[in-house]
Amino acid sequence: MTAIQQIWFLVKKDMVLEWRQKHAFFGILLYVFSTVFVINLMIHQPDEKIWNALFWVVQLFVCVNAIAKSFLQESKGRLLYFYAIVHPRQFILAKLIYNVLLMIIMSVIALVCCVIFLGNPIIKPLYFIGVVLLGGVSLSLLFTMLAALAAQASQNAALMAIMGFPLVLPVLMLLANISRSAFIAVLQPGLTRMFYLLAGMDILVIALACILFPFLWKD
Repeated sequence: MTAIQQIWFLVKKDMVLEWRQKHAFFGILLYVFSTVFVINLMIHQPDEKIWNALFWVVQLFVCVNAIAKSFLQESKGRLLYFYAIVHPRQFILAKLIYNVLLMIIMSVIALVCCVIFLGNPIIKPLYFIGVVLLGGVSLSLLFTMLAALAAQASQNAALMAIMGFPLVLPVLMLLANISRSAFIAVLQPGLTRMFYLLAGMDILVIALACILFPFLWKD
């Protein structure tokens, strides 16, 4: 079995598990709907700056709830079985790909909920959708790597939150600044540089995950 086939097998395995454990998926959906609805009751229709900030806060907590279980739900016996049949690098790449796909779906759902309940102050919708998808990819990559590290520390979910706080802040600030252009008609200076910076951070996270995870899994 080639590396690509192994990755596809692992991605398909996670999809089947997600489909069987529908309560986890619908639990995240309930969290999205309830959070946005409560914000609507408290603020109704915020201005564009608050709308943008609230959206990325919702995205952050949706990502934590969706991605944290990717490694924490794996038992030691199952991890030992996968360790015997696939390379650790293929395993972590499959987790990255699956979590990216899951977070893209969640990002679209969160965006639809925010538009329905909080109004639509977006001037450039296609641009904002692209930033939302890109932000979902960035957040899922980062939290997948953090979940992999936390899984090797006696399944300590608190460790992921502690490590994630200083790492996710620059990503969220960058995404908020990039998405701000969707609410204004003029072109924001330095936008291209921010896109390059975000892409560079994504590449760095993937590289670190592929380099560090095989050593962590050996332990």
